[in-house]
Amino acid sequence: MIANGMDAVLPPPTASTTRLVSLDAFRGATIALMVLVNTPGDGQHVYWPLEHAEWHGWTPTDLVFPSFLWIAGLSMTLSFAKRLAAGASRGDLFRQAAQRAGILYLIGLFIYGFPSYDLSTLRLLGVLQRIAICGLVGAAIWLTTGTRGRIAWLASLLLGYWALMALVPVPGYGAGRLDVEGNLAHYVDRLVLGAHNYASTKTWDPEGIVSTLPAIATFIFGLLAGEVMGRREPLERRLLRLATIGLVLIAVGVAWNAWLPINKKLWTSSFACFMAGLDFVLLAGFAWLVDGLGWKRPVRPFVILGMNSIAIYVASEFLDLILWMTGTRRPLYQKLFVPLASPYNASVLYACAYVGVMFVLAWAMYRRGWFLRV
Repeated sequence: MIANGMDAVLPPPTASTTRLVSLDAFRGATIALMVLVNTPGDGQHVYWPLEHAEWHGWTPTDLVFPSFLWIAGLSMTLSFAKRLAAGASRGDLFRQAAQRAGILYLIGLFIYGFPSYDLSTLRLLGVLQRIAICGLVGAAIWLTTGTRGRIAWLASLLLGYWALMALVPVPGYGAGRLDVEGNLAHYVDRLVLGAHNYASTKTWDPEGIVSTLPAIATFIFGLLAGEVMGRREPLERRLLRLATIGLVLIAVGVAWNAWLPINKKLWTSSFACFMAGLDFVLLAGFAWLVDGLGWKRPVRPFVILGMNSIAIYVASEFLDLILWMTGTRRPLYQKLFVPLASPYNASVLYACAYVGVMFVLAWAMYRRGWFLRV
């Protein structure tokens, strides 16, 4: 749904202060980085920070997707708290969350099936589908538990996933394997999804079935961050809480890495803790600079992108697909960017230009008061 008016899509105010511009800026920065890393000019010439880790370990690119889930959880807490205070029922909130999840899931199918929509190989899971699933489960958890219950769910998901990956034997491989072929998540995806896995991997999905469990935990981390930001305390105290929690989670993730390596494709429990910790710290920094010190003008482009984050993500995916299908992407890159710089720099220049195109789209929507509500 396209809504006119800024209030339709902006995160609601916290209990103690007006809306935090930093949250929109953080969301917009996340979307900008997501578009940047998804559209290099030449996939063979990409600087390492703009690539996902090949398997174990992490790069700045691996922070993008968990950050988006974490922000979605934080925004849900602020939104639900405000709407409950205004008289909305929990049933209404869940029905709306379920409707949003259904729409996001269908948009994900629409993107991955374009243009042939072969139902025998249609990818059933993916980025938007994982956001939909995590959002629906996260809404159910938020609406039926308090803070202690959410923490219990969080611990159960993280420890339960660790136990599954470490203890459940995979036929032909045994238990505790965390390599590409021998891990439990791969086995379940191959067995259940079959031809509906990610086309690039064919037998497993980086947004697969079992690894969705710790992704839900990432969303819950965001729910808890929303509780911190909604406290009736001065901004400085809330940001100190955020930063402290973040540093603890980073330490937990690093320590856990010794037994369960940080791995985005498996979304390991150590990965969920470590990335959530970075998000807590990064948002604390954003909020201190933007909302505390008033640095709103420098982050204005990110704010505009953040106001239509889903629309920009979908537009970026479709435009790239169309450029490839029409055979114009490679000639465009070869003629306009390759002559300008070395292969690696030409590749990143193309990606930056693509982000610029997406910003122009976001700015045009902002100027017209168009905000996509899902």
